[in-house]
Amino acid sequence: MAQPVDFCVFSVLVTGSDRGIGLGLVKRFLELPSPPKWVFATTMDLEAEETKELREMVCRYPNLVVLQLDVTKPESIQAAQKEVEKCVGEGGLTLLYNNAGIWIFNDLQTENAKDMMRVYSVNTIGPLLMSQAFLPLLKKAARRSPCQGLSTSKAAIINMSSIGGSIELMSYFDQYQVIGYRCSKAAVNMLTKCQSLVYSADGIMSITMHPGVVNTTQKPNPGISVEESTQGIMAVLSKLCEEDNGTFVDYLGHRLPW
Repeated sequence: MAQPVDFCVFSVLVTGSDRGIGLGLVKRFLELPSPPKWVFATTMDLEAEETKELREMVCRYPNLVVLQLDVTKPESIQAAQKEVEKCVGEGGLTLLYNNAGIWIFNDLQTENAKDMMRVYSVNTIGPLLMSQAFLPLLKKAARRSPCQGLSTSKAAIINMSSIGGSIELMSYFDQYQVIGYRCSKAAVNMLTKCQSLVYSADGIMSITMHPGVVNTTQKPNPGISVEESTQGIMAVLSKLCEEDNGTFVDYLGHRLPW
């Protein structure tokens, strides 16, 4: 799939971007024909081995900034927000991509409060806290944009969800119950819908995205590649318009049932 050539954003922040889909998205933004002036990638540990590729990319891309961020800790979020604000200034943050997520393979018998709260803290509460903290910068981007209506080139929040969070579909339930994960993604879908009803007044689009069933390992597992997923996501992001606000879409642009 060719890269979209008409997708232009001033700045983008992708959480959980030291590996997998998050890292893939950062690469896709940096490879755009007209890349953002600022691409912010985040990791929980700047010195970790899995952050090595990101650190090396900084040398090649002067518009890439790598930030330490734990989406479950308000003080970490505020520190990252201040660093982003120093860079973007009055230009604001065009695109907030809440990608960070975890899962624990518990079924109905083994699910427990500790694991479920941990998954919720990252997958659901994290996007809420991030959106609240970065809302002023998203508003700045929306106000300064010449774009009419809502679009990802103006200002947008993209919350990473999963087809596993669709109550109507209940996909792959026989194989993976992952109760806490499913519940957290259904909850982030509701969060996104609420954001779409409130933040649209400030010119900010909110959608939730299913990246496909992605093989993020080097093993021959079923699923699409990170590259296929992230190229699809970029193509979808470039085409989103006002009527897509508050919807649940996949990496091919199909709308999914809640």
